Amino acid sequence: MKAAQAHDDTVVEMLKADPEMADLYLAAALEEVNLPGGQGALLGALRHIAEAQGMAAVAARAGIPRESLYRALSPKGNPTVKTLLAVIGAAGLHLAVSREPSHA
Repeated sequence: MKAAQAHDDTVVEMLKADPEMADLYLAAALEEVNLPGGQGALLGALRHIAEAQGMAAVAARAGIPRESLYRALSPKGNPTVKTLLAVIGAAGLHLAVSREPSHA
């Protein structure tokens, strides 16, 4: 097994064991979205969360074909805002916005 696959499997198992960890995991990915590789990391985090909850179940709740969800959350995925919001909602999460302290 490749190291990346082992890491992915470990993260998915952790999310299965502690579903509330998804909140912190997604929040951390969002905080780093503007760093190099950050957008891919965000898609990876969403993919891990969806895999932990069952990709088919999340796709059904989001109203997206499972194959389309896999493509959207792949490392080369480029999902629409509509798809991202649907997946986040289907995973039982929501986005929140706050002002950065330096822009207050």
